[in-house]
Amino acid sequence: MTEGEFRLAYVPGVTPGKWAGVWAERVRDVPLRLVQIPAAEGVPLLRKGDVDAAFVRLPVDREGLHVIPLYLETTVVVVPKDHAVAAVEEVELADLADEDVFEPLDDVLPWGDRPGQPAFTRPENTADAIGLVASGAGTLLLPQSLARLHHRKDLTYRTVTDAPQSQIGLAWLEAVTTDLMEELIGIVRGRTPNSSRGRNAQQQPVRKKPPRQRSAPKRRHQKRRRT
Repeated sequence: MTEGEFRLAYVPGVTPGKWAGVWAERVRDVPLRLVQIPAAEGVPLLRKGDVDAAFVRLPVDREGLHVIPLYLETTVVVVPKDHAVAAVEEVELADLADEDVFEPLDDVLPWGDRPGQPAFTRPENTADAIGLVASGAGTLLLPQSLARLHHRKDLTYRTVTDAPQSQIGLAWLEAVTTDLMEELIGIVRGRTPNSSRGRNAQQQPVRKKPPRQRSAPKRRHQKRRRT
């Protein structure tokens, strides 16, 4: 952590705004600086100390790191709006067997056997691949968050039910699990301030229950004896 701020990196497709908002409410004296990075740079930046934590796409080399898997993303195929795939709600990989499929150099899906037919080129990045799909040169499979990020009016996408999925995780160095890091973990996991293990949990005052007030004893009225 640099003096006066906590640096949180995130890869394309991750939207950290909600967590940043909770951080601003709970950790008012330390600003959270969001740093968008290419998918491949999360772990190198952590190891160099250039960021304090990072939302990364798994799997990653976990040596010296703590990694919390967070969620899996739906995989979709991007096609022109007049493509045959656009007429259905979802497809399987077998449905793409005759399609030319682009594989950009920054592809984040964990493929074994790639579907379809190799397209005529490997684009430099996902944005370039999207442009080629728009030209009618092929199709592209990617996480749904990236399809939304690169949305175009002339393209659409459909869920691929049996495709590999990309998983998002939160990573940081094992040697620097600070109170601020614990605070971030609590925010990402949806803990309340009182259940967090970070600074706020330590700073929460213990409220003592007020002592119970005893009611005054009732006075007994003695009956007068008749004389």
